Amino acid sequence: MNMHALNTANQDVYPTRLPQEQWMERRDPTVWGKWTPEAPLTEAQTKAFEQNGYLILNDVFSDEEVSALQQESASMRAGGADLAPENLITEPGSDEVRTIFRLDEQNALFDRLARDSRIAGRVRYLLDDEVYLHQSRLNYKPGFTGKEFYWHSDFETWHAEDGMPRMRAISASVLLTDNDALNGPLMLMPGSHQTFVACAGETPDNNHQTSLKKQEIGVPSHDSLSRMADKFGIDYAAGRAGTVILFDCNTLHGSNGNITPFPRSNAFFVYNAWSNRVVSPFAAKAPRPAFLSSRDAEHPIAIESGNMA
Repeated sequence: MNMHALNTANQDVYPTRLPQEQWMERRDPTVWGKWTPEAPLTEAQTKAFEQNGYLILNDVFSDEEVSALQQESASMRAGGADLAPENLITEPGSDEVRTIFRLDEQNALFDRLARDSRIAGRVRYLLDDEVYLHQSRLNYKPGFTGKEFYWHSDFETWHAEDGMPRMRAISASVLLTDNDALNGPLMLMPGSHQTFVACAGETPDNNHQTSLKKQEIGVPSHDSLSRMADKFGIDYAAGRAGTVILFDCNTLHGSNGNITPFPRSNAFFVYNAWSNRVVSPFAAKAPRPAFLSSRDAEHPIAIESGNMA
């Protein structure tokens, strides 16, 4: 196992929520594993992820698998499953479902999806470690009224408020609907993962209660975002349903609102390296609730192969 750059878990090498915003160089690898011909990604794909901080994998899941996932997603959103209120986030200013958390714990098919080798196996290779789910959720962006997700680095929040020690986590977005340039797709700044933007301002108590609807604490300033965009540019991740987007925990990303008639939805899984399990928050009085940050994983996930449909 590659333990490069790992110090003791409680050492804060990425201080944030400071009096003034700061930039600092990333101190961890992006790809921890060493490529071999037996790797679950090609050498070109591995290099692209390392360089850009994300990778778009087209047609990972079959039409039959996607159809089954879409049916389960629609059922959950309509209340067909017994969902705890704490796991539901609605759109700002309406009762439309924006996010359903603890996806793997509430639905057997999505639990199987989270453990699928076509996603988790590739993440395990990139992180060169066994993995567990730090967070899982269904994201919905309805037609006409779907709100934006503002620019941010996930790691900044996971480090500050959850206690994730190092940049050894990867998110996977599984597209359940077609995503194009118009209906609010994921936008990313390629290469931004190599710079950590330590944000200004203290963390309010229970910050998650408002940040899940509209994030204002732990986001880069307009000046930093402008400089990052000038330096790296902005890309968007389009693809048919069944596409998977893998992106590094520190890649700056966001998405526009959706005023088209075409809804956008995806299943979202955060894989953290088993050796990088969370400790006490680095910039908050208390950790966020368990539905946002798994703190009691007993073992890594059991990865499975084969068709799900």
